[in-house]
Amino acid sequence: MTTKRTPLTATALATLFAITGAIHFVRPAVFDPIVPRSLPGSSRSWTYGSGAAEWVLAAMVAHPRTRSIGGLLSAFFLLVVFPANVRTVRVLRRKPLPHRLVALVRLPLQAPLITLALRVGRDEAS
Repeated sequence: MTTKRTPLTATALATLFAITGAIHFVRPAVFDPIVPRSLPGSSRSWTYGSGAAEWVLAAMVAHPRTRSIGGLLSAFFLLVVFPANVRTVRVLRRKPLPHRLVALVRLPLQAPLITLALRVGRDEAS
């Protein structure tokens, strides 16, 4: 029986989602203010839901049988949460400069993360 090694890109993406998913549960108050107000229900529910989604995506990307779809779903997820990242910049506009810089730097990082997720999905599909 041969086992397929997990590519470094998939490991990196799975690790990122596992860590950020955990932070949603450990420090939910960090994420609650950036949930768009137009969404129904409580911000905390969306915070926990997105953390759980990140754990599911981490598991999908980590497992060879679900890696392809996991990569594609990860790219979609990163697109869907982008408005929350934009909102973070507005929410933190009166915070100290380091907080604002982190929020601003996150915005352009979305593009390479989406590219990474698409690569994980595409590489596994071939």
